[in-house]
Amino acid sequence: MNLEGKRFLITGGTGSFGSTVCKYLLKKNVNEIRIFSRDENKQYQMRRKIQDSRLSFSIGDIRDFDSVYNAMKGCKVVFHLAALIGIPYSYISPVAYLKTNVEGTYNVLEAARRLKIKNVIVTSTSEVYGSAKYLPINENHPINSQSPYAASKAAADQLAMSFYRSFNLPVKIIRPFNIYGPRQSQRAIIPTIISQTLNKSKNITLGNVKPTRDFNYVLDVVDAFIKIMNSKKAIGQVLNVGSNKKISISYLCNEILKIAKIKKNLKISTERK
Repeated sequence: MNLEGKRFLITGGTGSFGSTVCKYLLKKNVNEIRIFSRDENKQYQMRRKIQDSRLSFSIGDIRDFDSVYNAMKGCKVVFHLAALIGIPYSYISPVAYLKTNVEGTYNVLEAARRLKIKNVIVTSTSEVYGSAKYLPINENHPINSQSPYAASKAAADQLAMSFYRSFNLPVKIIRPFNIYGPRQSQRAIIPTIISQTLNKSKNITLGNVKPTRDFNYVLDVVDAFIKIMNSKKAIGQVLNVGSNKKISISYLCNEILKIAKIKKNLKISTERK
């Protein structure tokens, strides 16, 4: 796809991943990028850091159809990144995840259908697969959601595919595996290990360090998103984005300590957080 002159909407565009997508697109000769989010403070901070006349902001809640519809008017491509994330809170308030992740995705899909948007990228998650039945996990792996968060994303995926099959909406679903990079939440495992590496404690305390993960640098994931956006073959498809390499948490911890040239003991905590 030729990006020149195109208008883009990025829902949840003030997040760490959304802002990285935005910066990438601004390097191209795009006409306009609209950032849709409900966090006015983050929009203000982003406007200060990225001073570009092609960047505009729209305040709104993904759960409100009218604000989504109005923000999408005139756009050619939609990156739907807005979501309620984080697994622990989904056990406390599952309905919040349904309203944001399922109803919010419906609003994006319905607005895109009415406005005849030609390129709709829906962001899913590898969490929908649950514990791996086999490795590497491919797109044919059974869906086995093990948290309300994962279930809400799986439901949003099915809704998106139904809009493709029922209304021929040009939807592309992307399931990234563990993204890391600048501005990542401190709750994530890599920032957690780095912060404990740099503090004054003699130990790094983690939970189960045996599980393996497929870690992917944010710019590599953005590159995959752009390639999928440009692919007509991706319409109506679910596509995993990952390195196809597994790394255990213990190995990850040791590598970070090695890079930092710091020696600490790894302690295993049995406490559930």
